[in-house]
Amino acid sequence: MYWDLVLEGQVRARAVWSYPQPRAPYGVLRGRFAFYPSRVDSCTVAGEAARAQEGDFYGGWITGEVQGPFKGGAEPPVGTRLARR
Repeated sequence: MYWDLVLEGQVRARAVWSYPQPRAPYGVLRGRFAFYPSRVDSCTVAGEAARAQEGDFYGGWITGEVQGPFKGGAEPPVGTRLARR
């Protein structure tokens, strides 16, 4: 499920996503929200500025502790199943 983020009257369309009824073993995600770093002004993880993965298909946050290669770019990799939006 996608959510709009509204801050001080500005709408960031579909900046947030969640799994309202996640399948096992991902039940821990119920009631949690994830933010696309490319759709907010800034993101930090433990005080470090995070950057978005290339492209807008993946919502990953990249920090100095995360090592690539990273997915992303203009098109998702061949064979990737696209979720309906």
